[in-house]
Amino acid sequence: MSKRMQVQGVHHITLVGSTRQSAIDFWQGVLGMPFILEQPNLGKGDENHLYFDPGDGRLITVFTNESTPDARRHAPREVGCVEHIAFNVSRATFLQVPARLTEHGIEFIQRDRGFMDSIYLRDPNGLKVELACYKFETPEGFRAADVLMTAQRLRVEREHHHITEEHLADAIELLMAQRDRLPG
Repeated sequence: MSKRMQVQGVHHITLVGSTRQSAIDFWQGVLGMPFILEQPNLGKGDENHLYFDPGDGRLITVFTNESTPDARRHAPREVGCVEHIAFNVSRATFLQVPARLTEHGIEFIQRDRGFMDSIYLRDPNGLKVELACYKFETPEGFRAADVLMTAQRLRVEREHHHITEEHLADAIELLMAQRDRLPG
């Protein structure tokens, strides 16, 4: 039997950017990610490597090159390309996002995804970025994935099109009942 590796979460995501200032203006200036550090890209001497904290202690990094202008076009959406990157935001922040993006002159689209709300925008190089906010609070002792897996099971059993708040509420109720039955 072939053994597989076990990943334990995203370590970091690295993006190909344009200039240093463009990356700082967007990732820190618009999205509020603290700029952590900068060093040369040790694999490509004409680039720098900028590190930002998206809020969970992991990293978003951007390769920059001062001779590369902003792409100002949509990033490719082809097989093997990244469609978008999603970041978690609180409900309070989510409600403020439209006004704040408008202040920065950034176009966006807002969507109800059934189990979460989403706002989509693009960075200066066309990468689609999603700001997402779950429609539920994860019960103590569980992960958001536990709620979503249970809601998905309920949705399939009920032959519904997509997850709704009803599935989420019922999933949380089931998980809480399961937790209450565990020996203390």
